[in-house]
Amino acid sequence: MSSSPPLLCFLHGYGEAAPLDIFNALTMHGPLRPGNPAAAVDRFVIVAPQLPMAGDFWYRHSRAVHEIVSRESQQHGCDVQRWYLTGFSFGGNGVFDLALAQPDSWAALWAVDPTRVPEQDIVRPLWLSFGQIARHQFSAFITRLSLQPVDETLTGDHVWTDDGENHVRTAALAYGSERVYEWLLSKRLAAKQA
Repeated sequence: MSSSPPLLCFLHGYGEAAPLDIFNALTMHGPLRPGNPAAAVDRFVIVAPQLPMAGDFWYRHSRAVHEIVSRESQQHGCDVQRWYLTGFSFGGNGVFDLALAQPDSWAALWAVDPTRVPEQDIVRPLWLSFGQIARHQFSAFITRLSLQPVDETLTGDHVWTDDGENHVRTAALAYGSERVYEWLLSKRLAAKQA
């Protein structure tokens, strides 16, 4: 077992892009929000890039995000087999976009109330936290991503939860739940063969 820490990359939503102050933006929702379980900050190196302008644009910055993650991973001695990607709202869309663009980079994915169904299936382990926005396309998400409800064993690779909350409260509950962080930590990329 590796003693190198895992890395969790968080992609923010529409309201957290520049010019909003980056500290305020990246602690509003997501794993860096004050009051979240210690597992979020104590067990992961968290990387949280900020878009230069608001919009559903993470796909335009997939290369830059990968470069940031690679640089921070190297600087902090992270385990490259345990890179995880999460995002809220438009950031949840970004999770899908980056997973499709970089399928061999991410050990597991966590989309929180994304606003659109990805264009194709996602092969990496995926946890989808439904909220007010994604719930409107519930059947399409379930079908496209072959999702099953999460159970108490936390062993599934394509799972979903829904706390029945609105958009913002969904993010607070999702990122405040220790069980998703545990699920992420149970996933790792296979070692690359030389």
